[in-house]
Amino acid sequence: MTDGPYKPDEVELTSSLGYYLTKARNVLVERTDRAVKPLGLTAQQIGVILMLSSRRASTPFELSRAMSYDSGSMTRLLDRLEKKGFVVRTRSSDDRRMVKLELTPQGHDAARQLPNLGATVLNDQLRGFTAEEHATLIHLLARFIANGPEGEAGVGCGLASPPDEPCP
Repeated sequence: MTDGPYKPDEVELTSSLGYYLTKARNVLVERTDRAVKPLGLTAQQIGVILMLSSRRASTPFELSRAMSYDSGSMTRLLDRLEKKGFVVRTRSSDDRRMVKLELTPQGHDAARQLPNLGATVLNDQLRGFTAEEHATLIHLLARFIANGPEGEAGVGCGLASPPDEPCP
């Protein structure tokens, strides 16, 4: 038997927290995709741009870990960003196995525009929320994330984590 608000024989798809979290993510991704389309980016790709811009990651491994992507998915994502001219990969002169990532001038330009676009998307999505409701939503989601599995790479990591602290 589980301990908590959900009982296995009473779980309804459209009334479960998982359903609402998935729908909320999908709505936010759709809005973000529309907002960043003029830059030639997608919601999935802006995380890489922001992580590199803020110096929270500089290698594919660091990005994969911080963004909870497997290495194959990250490689494909970086391939697309490199082809579009947003990032470049360079091999370390000290260790040829190490690949460093850098934003191109186009990538830096996009990074400068993303905070304004992101604020617009979030403000549109939070329309009608009070400041207190917004703070409560953030607090509850942070608690929810903190209950994630222990020791899983990338769980709870991301832009909100201080750059000088290791990912849990």
